[in-house]
Amino acid sequence: MTELIVGAHQTDTHQKALRINLDPRWYGTVAEIGAGQEVVRWFFRVGGAAGTVAKSISAYDMAVSDAVYGKAERYVSMGRLQGMLDKEFQLNVERLNDERGDMNCFFAFADTVVARSFRGGNECHGWMGVKFQAQPHDEPSQIVMHVRMLDVEAFAQQEALGIVGLNLLYGAFFHHHEPDKLIESLLDRLTTGRIEIDMIQFRGIEFRGVDNRLMALKLVQLGLSGVAMFGPDREVLQPSEVLRKKAILVERGSFRPPTHVNLDMLQTAEEKASRSCSSPRSPCGTCWPAARTSTGGTSWPGPSCWPPAARRC
Repeated sequence: MTELIVGAHQTDTHQKALRINLDPRWYGTVAEIGAGQEVVRWFFRVGGAAGTVAKSISAYDMAVSDAVYGKAERYVSMGRLQGMLDKEFQLNVERLNDERGDMNCFFAFADTVVARSFRGGNECHGWMGVKFQAQPHDEPSQIVMHVRMLDVEAFAQQEALGIVGLNLLYGAFFHHHEPDKLIESLLDRLTTGRIEIDMIQFRGIEFRGVDNRLMALKLVQLGLSGVAMFGPDREVLQPSEVLRKKAILVERGSFRPPTHVNLDMLQTAEEKASRSCSSPRSPCGTCWPAARTSTGGTSWPGPSCWPPAARRC
């Protein structure tokens, strides 16, 4: 049975979970907040989870979550996810390295999500990632991504979340040397009508040659995302995280390459928007001038303070 699974093309979620469980290398923690414990459930369902799962945790209560991972301004955010990954991976190393460090590659999978509520109408999205060793005692590598659940029913969103989380783990363990293939495998047994992945970031020793900008464009190419956003430091950005509660000034264009005219249009629009405010502060008390966004535009802290001149520009 094991030989058949290892030799087969892996797209079935059940077989992926079983192959991970039967591989003696991987051992670690699965931490999930929101939408159930759908990822770790796959390992328990297929059997043999004792060889893979050192701990499963779900710190739903905010006070409990803060006690375990530290305070957070937002619980469904990249910052909270990073805190979960760092904490759980470090605990694995501290607690298990003496006994298992020579034969196991430790990992920590985490997600923090908000699925459809009982009342409905809320944004259904979340962050998930995995921090792992490709070899025993190796420096950790990491993959982080932002997902949107597009199913109407909560149970369907939970199911899709469990599948994409398992696909991420499988890709990290068996396709980390082929990032393009890893991204393509994220949608195994899913469709773009159920899951959207609008940001993915690779870091660590196994991904030192990966250009995250190209990976973001790969998401667009595959239909997993409709947008790719980069910062001036070449880091990929998640649009709703960066632009949250901000009004922005954006110039459309191909920018191949950016010209003096492009830059002059932005500068002129920014100056005109700033002059439209008669005092150093906007009517609702937010300070001007605004800072430029990483998209090359200009942002103001509150959309309600967006001046008419900025809208005209």
